[in-house]
Amino acid sequence: MAQFRETPYGVFNYLVDLSDGSETDVAGGFSEISGLNAEVTVAEYRAGNQKTNYVTKVPAIHKSGDITLKRGVIGAENLYNWLDQVRSGDITAKRNVVVKLMSENHSESVVQWKLVNAMPIKWTGPTLTAKGGSDVAIEELVLAVEHITQE
Repeated sequence: MAQFRETPYGVFNYLVDLSDGSETDVAGGFSEISGLNAEVTVAEYRAGNQKTNYVTKVPAIHKSGDITLKRGVIGAENLYNWLDQVRSGDITAKRNVVVKLMSENHSESVVQWKLVNAMPIKWTGPTLTAKGGSDVAIEELVLAVEHITQE
């Protein structure tokens, strides 16, 4: 259940439960999560005998956007293996992924978003360059989700 307070929570303390047992493990640690969104489409309707000259907007299908997870390359194969499971046509590959925004002291979850029937649709490896520098090798996983709930 989301916890209300007057000041907003910071965006830097969160956990991701991939439903693979890696939630508090380094293999489940992500540096960035983006794309949490839900949208309701509308159908426009107007009867020819309506006295007003504008359309009525009726709620139609709702959809959720794709979610992008980024983490440093650590040699863990759980994301790529999950993508491979989907590519091989395994119909059990869909999972409920939970993103938990944590309190400042990491003691409790203050808001949770459940990504219902998530499955990977794109994996992107790091950009490699011989120029050197202090950048970290980042891999990215894009999840298609059927529905997002907030708790």
